[in-house]
Amino acid sequence: METALQRAKELVGRMTLAEKCSQMRYNAPAIERLGVPAYNWWNEALHGVARAGAATVFPQAIGMAASFNAPLLHKVATAISDEARAKYNQYKRFGETKIYQGLTFWSPNINIFRDPRWGRGHETYGEDPYLTGRMGTAFVKGMQGDDPRYRKVDATLKHFAVHSGPEGLRHSFDARPTERDLRETYLWAFKYCVDHAKPAAVMGAYNRVNGEPACASQQLLQDILYGEWGFDGYVVSDCGAINDINAHHHVTETQAESSALAVRKGCALNCGSAYAALLAAVDAGLIDEETITHAVEKLFESRFKLGMFDEDCPYDSIPYDVVECDEHLSLSRRMAQESIVLLKNDGILPLKKEMNVAVIGPNADDHSVLLGNYNGTPSRDYTILRGIQDAAQGKVLYARGCHIFKDGVGDWEEHPLNEAIIAAQHSDVVVLCLGLNPSMEGEEEDAYNGDMSGDKSTLCLPKSQLKLFEALKELKTPIVLVNVTGSSVDLRPFVDDCRAVVQLFYPGAEGGNALADVLYGAVSPSGRLPITFYKGDEQLGEFTDYNMDGRTYRYMHEKPLYPFGYGLSYTNFAYENVTRTETEVRLTVRNTGSMDAWRSVLAFLRDGQEAGVNGRLAGFEKVFVPAGQAKEVRIELCPEVLALFREGADLELCLDTLD
Repeated sequence: METALQRAKELVGRMTLAEKCSQMRYNAPAIERLGVPAYNWWNEALHGVARAGAATVFPQAIGMAASFNAPLLHKVATAISDEARAKYNQYKRFGETKIYQGLTFWSPNINIFRDPRWGRGHETYGEDPYLTGRMGTAFVKGMQGDDPRYRKVDATLKHFAVHSGPEGLRHSFDARPTERDLRETYLWAFKYCVDHAKPAAVMGAYNRVNGEPACASQQLLQDILYGEWGFDGYVVSDCGAINDINAHHHVTETQAESSALAVRKGCALNCGSAYAALLAAVDAGLIDEETITHAVEKLFESRFKLGMFDEDCPYDSIPYDVVECDEHLSLSRRMAQESIVLLKNDGILPLKKEMNVAVIGPNADDHSVLLGNYNGTPSRDYTILRGIQDAAQGKVLYARGCHIFKDGVGDWEEHPLNEAIIAAQHSDVVVLCLGLNPSMEGEEEDAYNGDMSGDKSTLCLPKSQLKLFEALKELKTPIVLVNVTGSSVDLRPFVDDCRAVVQLFYPGAEGGNALADVLYGAVSPSGRLPITFYKGDEQLGEFTDYNMDGRTYRYMHEKPLYPFGYGLSYTNFAYENVTRTETEVRLTVRNTGSMDAWRSVLAFLRDGQEAGVNGRLAGFEKVFVPAGQAKEVRIELCPEVLALFREGADLELCLDTLD
């Protein structure tokens, strides 16, 4: 049987130069004489099939990272790819595959969330390279499937590399990390995923890295990705990034020069229009046809591996009724439960179901905060308010309280603050839902932060929300704060006066149900922070400085408000019989409380003689422990993390956090 590459070589060998060049654009036209249908390569599936009609919407990536449950994420990705295949199986009956209807998905985002002001940070798996690598690997494997001949879908690691803001500068910015930071932070998760998951594709970033455009970099693409790492997939540009090479980076003068440079360095597929100039580039002697041919062969090798030209691909039988099926909705709810992080609790949680509850705040009944960005469209969803209404046995009052960022109201507008005060006065407890929404932290040119291009200028919540909180705390009704964000914000104004603080990352369509499950004690919270919650802006360095010194839990100089890995439970755990060898940690996890619960056990290692490094996450496992019982846990220490320490170092083991 011919391999996919052999079949690709035979087919591409029958194409003209013009036909080959046409297939290197994301919206590749049909070649009717060869039986090649039109195909659009652009699809999104960050936390569910996106922009393609109804689909199961799972928690945003940062929330799934908070679960610290890689096997569960693998199940999520398997469900996503099942829905993706089911949709493709129907779409292809129309004779061509349009945008968001194909099998080549530009997910996951495994950039490191190095600075909490970055608007796209909630698309990532957090600030730690090992956590990102583990979760990214689980996602890629679940997406691509395990058939020995066919891939279910293509997963794409993005954005390669050294990309984490500022968004407003991304088309011209030159990120200049040290060699150590480049290898130990910005490239580490990419290499881990390439080694452990064999992703089909990598997407290049907009920015330059040490002077070279990322989509046309000798160092990143030729020397490291294809050379050192032996990557055998294809590289796609971010959308419009090839045009940036001449228009904004000024490395070249024309689109033809930019396109030729990118293809020569290994970028086979262009999201954008620049590769329309490839024919002119060949005519001008900027690139030869053999290099074009090699790139197109890579692309068609992928299409053959996806079974696009075959009748016997097993994934063609996945039926459409898997989309938003009960199993997937249940899985979304479970992942949302495990993504919730309890930061403070004086005993008020779990709530008694018969209590009268005032659900207050701009995020209480906001559907957008369930979905994050790069999201699908659920046919039904559950806001925080709806989840509590469905779970409560007492009276539930609702008040928006304030606009999420606008301060004050006009004469002819409603006065939501008064409504909030009334609701709180008639309730036993306030569930106060503050935070951000996806229009306030996101990609370039998002509306609220237009001047910041989607990034945040501060960690402080808007004054409108602070004013609401100040009014409510004067009433003495107990307050449970639910902070709904995709990133770290300054929680200092709230933590002392709230009886409990819950971090809810954008939780997916089942988010309201999952939060109610936690608030009322149907499940114990088990999430842990995948990012540092800084005390405030004063703990942040210059946004454009890509030096990692002082950033994230590994390199911070000061104590944060809540550290990476922090998360409380409704029960108590004891760690017994802890032993460590060079390659693993073994321990007994005993649930000494009265509630069944999941527990993520995190293993950090640190070398007291290594200057500037507080320690590194080297392994984690999640285990379910019934009340009064114990479970044996084995944590494999990551060899790639161990290799970062000096030879012969006397390493200290820290469990759960570095505190």
